[in-house]
This record gives sequence, C-alpha cells and structure tokens, in this order.
Amino acid sequence: MVPAPDPGHGSLFSIQTATTDAMASTFFISHGAPSMPVTESPARDFLASLGREIGRPRAILMVSAHFQARVPTLGADPNPETVHDFHGFPDALYELQYPAPGDPGLALEVASLLVQEGLPAEAVPGRGLDHGAWVPLMLMFPRADIPVVQLSLVRGQGPDYHLRLGAALSGLVEDGVLVIGSGGMTHNLRELDWQGAGPKGHVPPWVTGFTDWFATRLAAGDLADLVDYRSRAPYAERNHPTEEHFLPLFVALGASANRRGRRLHASVQMAALAMDAYSFE
Repeated sequence: MVPAPDPGHGSLFSIQTATTDAMASTFFISHGAPSMPVTESPARDFLASLGREIGRPRAILMVSAHFQARVPTLGADPNPETVHDFHGFPDALYELQYPAPGDPGLALEVASLLVQEGLPAEAVPGRGLDHGAWVPLMLMFPRADIPVVQLSLVRGQGPDYHLRLGAALSGLVEDGVLVIGSGGMTHNLRELDWQGAGPKGHVPPWVTGFTDWFATRLAAGDLADLVDYRSRAPYAERNHPTEEHFLPLFVALGASANRRGRRLHASVQMAALAMDAYSFE
C-alpha cells in the first residue's frame, strides 16, 4: 500500500487532467523524485487516477530512464527485487517494497520481436525494478499484482533509434500489454529549487517554452521536429543536459498506432521539474 502523504510539497503549476481511451494507448509519464509516493502533489494524484482509469492490463512493459545497456535488454527475473537506487532521502523510502511479479516469458517475447526488426536484444535474470519503474507503479497499481518487465534504453543512441525500438513493440498493445515510458519532461537537477524558496507559482519561460513546444508537436505528430528536438525545440539542452530522462517518451511514441500524443497532465515541481504525462493513441 502507498503510505499517507506528507503535505506541504505541492506543485507550482498545473493544468486540468484530461481523460483517455486508456487501454488503446501507450504512455509517457514523469516519475519525479523517489519521494513521490510519500509526498503530496498533483502529479502523485494524477498517476493514482491514471492507474484506476487504465484498469488491469495483462502485463506492463516499463521503459525507465534508469536502465541503460549496450543493446536493448529485458529484465527476465520471475520475482524482480525493488531497487532503491538513490541516496540522501528519508529512511522510510528505503523500506518501501513493490513486489510485483516478473514475466520471463514476456521478456523473451519482446526480445524476439526486437531481433525480428534487426535490433539485437538480450533477456537477463537478476534485474530488479529501479525507482523509475516502481515509484510510479506503486501509485498507479498499488496492489503490485500485475507482471512487470523492464526494457532498457540503449547507450549512445538518440530519439530516432528509440522511436524505432518502440515501433517494434506496437503489437504488444493489442495483446493487452501496457507500454509505459518513465522519465521526465524536464530534467536539469542543477536548476531545481530544492528548498522551495522561489516565488510560488513561478515557472521560468525556458521550462514552459520547451514543454509547450512539445505539446504542440506531439499533438500534430510532427516526427521530423520531434526526433530533431535538440536542434529545433526551445531550450532543449537547458531542460535536458543529458537525454536519458527523455528517451522513454520516444519508445512509447513509437509503440503507438498513430504517432500522436495528447498531454494528460502538466505540473511543475521545484520550479523547473516538469511532470507532464502523455498518452499516445
């Protein structure tokens, strides 16, 4: 079960949550800080409501920013451990467990799909669920009774490669597998207001300029602009000094049917951590 919230750490900016035809969609979500399960925020509330709306998939394929490998790699452990891959947070966070089962059969199925598309892939035992996976899933599916398989990002590869990676997975959605990319709409930790001392409600234009640009391009399905976002999007490198927290979006987009995205949620924490979420239908 999810612990009771600790009030006082809310969002600085939010828009109304939209509804979605959840079972026909893939998703990109911003997983935020590891403390999200125990910290009250609009993003936390959104993820809990999204899980209820989605219902119960056959299994979940999770693409987390915190799992990177030399080739696409699937976690194939039947009982993946809850990995506390973070430091300096309250002790209570290290006691949280998300004991969802794995699905080695699905891991091998996904690896086979990737190989068929010319993408070398591996399925490995002993891989647990990092916080990019279990933190949002704890909110979305608190019973931890749906099988979860993690798929890695590929080091040194960009949006075009990860869009192709997602496209190889498109058949899974029709087979009842929920595909989720888990990262961050923005992820420049040096720019965050960790103490919350900035003006309440203030979000810098370099954040909103980037997130609004993406909302427009995703709604239009403008793949050329999206794949080349580091050259075309405003403030791209300031919002993402490195790409690992943004690449899961391209996997989820590639796995969707029509390559268009709808913004379901937008809020900002610590002045510059955008928590946007999208469905790709």
